[in-house]
Order: sequence, then C-alpha cells, then structure tokens
Amino acid sequence: GLVERAPVMVFIKGTAVQPRCGFSKKIVGMLNEHSIKYGYFDILTDEEVRQGLKEYSDWPTYPQLYIQGELVGGLDIVQEMIESGELMDMIPKESVAA
Repeated sequence: GLVERAPVMVFIKGTAVQPRCGFSKKIVGMLNEHSIKYGYFDILTDEEVRQGLKEYSDWPTYPQLYIQGELVGGLDIVQEMIESGELMDMIPKESVAA
C-alpha cells in the first residue's frame, strides 16, 4: 500500500520541496538534515487518502511518518526520537545517504 511505497514514507501537506504548513516543513527539514532518504505523499492532493489514512493510522493530524509500513508518529514524536538517536536506529541503512 501507500504507506509502504518507500522504506521511509512521510505524509505531508504540500511537497518535500514546497511544504504547505509549518509542521510539514519542519519534519522534512529534520529528515533532510539527517540525510534520510524518504518518499512523500501530498495529502492535499487526495482527500480520500487524507481521510482514510487518519482512520488507518488512528492518528488525527499530519504530518505522519512511517518506517517500513509502521506508523512512527507525528512531528513531536519524530523530533524526540531524532534527539534521542532512536529514530536513526529504526531507519533502514539503505535509506540513509552516505
């Protein structure tokens, strides 16, 4: 499915190059800063995905980060996990640019 389209997948408002909200911009910035390769989906382009994913993940807000098809969480959780080093341990090696 969509959440497994890339090993690291982020669902954001807007695109990775032009995020359309501050939270999306922050999460993309953090991933870029840590050289994490990721796929993204702009939820503003598809209302069905936008609503469906909230139910699927049981997570009401965006952005949402998935690693290997599993929901990691939103911006706050991702930020905490980056600071603790936990996130990098979860990222598959091939998803980190050398």
